Amino acid sequence: MPHAPENPAICLISPGRFCFFMHEWALAEAVIKTATEIAEKECLKQVTEVTIKLGELQQIERPIFRFALAQIKPDNFKDTKFRISTAKTTLKCRVCTTNWTYDKKKVDKATAEAIHFIPEVAHTYIKCPKCGSPDFEITQGRGVWLESIKGAR
Repeated sequence: MPHAPENPAICLISPGRFCFFMHEWALAEAVIKTATEIAEKECLKQVTEVTIKLGELQQIERPIFRFALAQIKPDNFKDTKFRISTAKTTLKCRVCTTNWTYDKKKVDKATAEAIHFIPEVAHTYIKCPKCGSPDFEITQGRGVWLESIKGAR
């Protein structure tokens, strides 16, 4: 029987079947690329801290994301601390203007997975708690962004 590889970016989903967390690796690569560009623009020789905010709807596997950051960081990020926080998802109904917070506990695993890969499908599964409309905007909790970068010149 196959066993799960040592690489935490690979998981065993059933005997003989493995899944790869490419989403987390691609996002980590984009974070490192952007942080590197900012560090160069600000003439930072060493980057000591990068603060990252992850939108809740992105549903990023943090251990995989952290592992990817550690593996692909360049030499001037050698001792960088990556501080990661989550932006809760807030929604606003376009019909009745109600604002509410998304509660991922209220959706089943398959729905959460669908929203993870294609956040736009949230409109199919989530409705306004006041009027029941699926017409809403995601006002917060989507995407990945750098909040700050600290380093030495």
